[in-house]
Amino acid sequence: MMFFSFAMRNLKRHWVRSALSIIGIIIGVVAIASLGIMGNSINLLVANVITDVGDTIVITPHTAFGGTFAGDPRTAVDAAIPAREVEEIRRAVNPHRTIPVLQGADEVEFGRGESGYARIVGLASEDIPILLEVAEGQYPRQNQPGALVGTHLAREYGISPGSRLTIGGESIRVSGVLAERGLAFDINPDYAVVVTDGWYESHFGAKDTYPLVIVQVGDVDRIDAVKEAIESRINRREEVVDVSDSREMLGQYEEIYDQITVFLLGIGGIALVVAAVNILNVMYISVTERIREIGVMRSIGVLRREILWMFLYEAVILGVIGSVVGGLLSTAFGYLISVVFIEVATAGTTFGENFTVFDLSAVGYIVFGMVFGIATSIAAGFYPAWRASQLAPIDAMRQK
Repeated sequence: MMFFSFAMRNLKRHWVRSALSIIGIIIGVVAIASLGIMGNSINLLVANVITDVGDTIVITPHTAFGGTFAGDPRTAVDAAIPAREVEEIRRAVNPHRTIPVLQGADEVEFGRGESGYARIVGLASEDIPILLEVAEGQYPRQNQPGALVGTHLAREYGISPGSRLTIGGESIRVSGVLAERGLAFDINPDYAVVVTDGWYESHFGAKDTYPLVIVQVGDVDRIDAVKEAIESRINRREEVVDVSDSREMLGQYEEIYDQITVFLLGIGGIALVVAAVNILNVMYISVTERIREIGVMRSIGVLRREILWMFLYEAVILGVIGSVVGGLLSTAFGYLISVVFIEVATAGTTFGENFTVFDLSAVGYIVFGMVFGIATSIAAGFYPAWRASQLAPIDAMRQK
């Protein structure tokens, strides 16, 4: 306790220098913890937004950028799967359900003089209830043309069942509004208009090609076997289609998240390294200023390890104070940053509602930042403390 008191006395005597060192540690801890919390919130948000269609296989035409995930903008080229290949897929996956998807875009007039371009999705009437859920209204029938409007599109333009839309100059009644689905692996209807394949082909013209084919397996344990059956039947001679499932998409997003987390923690780590250099400098100056004091203490029998601990206590005190304050501040900063990010990222949707920013992972980042801050402080203070403990009493007392 005596040497701890000596350490406290010295820090108080040079309180400005000590305060600057503590501020450096606080900045580093806040940077690591708050950025880690924000990265964790991004991951939680993506996991909340992505609809995990675990029993679904998506088949897209093979392109130069094949092997990516569904929706990758690099695959937005004029490529499609011919109807004959769709039939081959249907035979390969039998008895599992094969759902060919038509997708295009056109100008849509929503009434009250409002208009804009929207994605138009065409599905067989019997396939629509398999993939999509109606929140209001009813599903369209093949012999009764009607459109389903994505929930965000409906909310933005005040659309409800019974409204009428004009798609490319052709009027159609809204039969229902779809339930919010999120970023799904297969199709994303929240900002789209869904029509029957008959209406779609009469409007855009029949092409006998499909940009996307969905296979619903039902049993997730059969996914690999079904994928292999498609590959062996369709791609046996050349790469015609790309076959993927939601596990691959989620794996890629997890990989991206890991890279973002490492990058954010790296920024915080740099801030702590700068703080560590400052502590090293402060401790080194402290040793230099107190060489004669060290010589006196050594001459009256103070042991080397006791000198070592006296200076290490200074580094520990700086690290603990800075890390504790930084941990408390990072809780507030991490929460605020995450809330702002979530509000911006989920604007116009309901995904941000009841979203929990803090979980065990977020708390883990705060603890990690505090432990890292204390450890960095001790590491920075070790060399000056060791150098002080190695001074010979006579040589130390000769210093002016």
